Amino acid sequence: MSSKQEPVVLGKLGSSHGIKGWLKITTYTDSVEGIFDYSPWLIKEQGEWREVKVLQWRFQGKAVVASLEGVETRDQAQMLTNCEIAVTPQQIETLPEDEFYWRDLIGCEVVNTKGYNMGKVQEIVETGSNDVLLVKANAKDGFGKAERMIPFVTEQFIIEVNLTEKQIIVDWDPDF
Repeated sequence: MSSKQEPVVLGKLGSSHGIKGWLKITTYTDSVEGIFDYSPWLIKEQGEWREVKVLQWRFQGKAVVASLEGVETRDQAQMLTNCEIAVTPQQIETLPEDEFYWRDLIGCEVVNTKGYNMGKVQEIVETGSNDVLLVKANAKDGFGKAERMIPFVTEQFIIEVNLTEKQIIVDWDPDF
């Protein structure tokens, strides 16, 4: 299955809440309630994805809890603790040409404007002021780097993102 067909993880199921099968929800969406814009969910249980429907959800203090179809007891809910919540890529809205989902940038090759291959994007870190690409350097990096952190600031450091070629062109000194 290619990464474009892989489910997109939006959160995970937490511990059970109460005796009627409700679960705490950890979300990776911009807003906490954004995860409930998607239906149905896929949950990864024992390595396999299966579809589930959210029956109800609500805020519980600063957290959110949800009731899932077929989960009616605390014991059933506890069996799902720590399962990932995902949706199919088709459920995710298409972004304008100059915007990207983080998942699309993971694995992209990073090359500076002078043609030096700096490695591949391993993850993206949210710092508050701007996102940062964590680039795992090539095994035989000429500058002895294991990884690089490059701010995702378009036009200043990020010159071009080509998702078709899985390549990001940066204005960044490889020794930094």
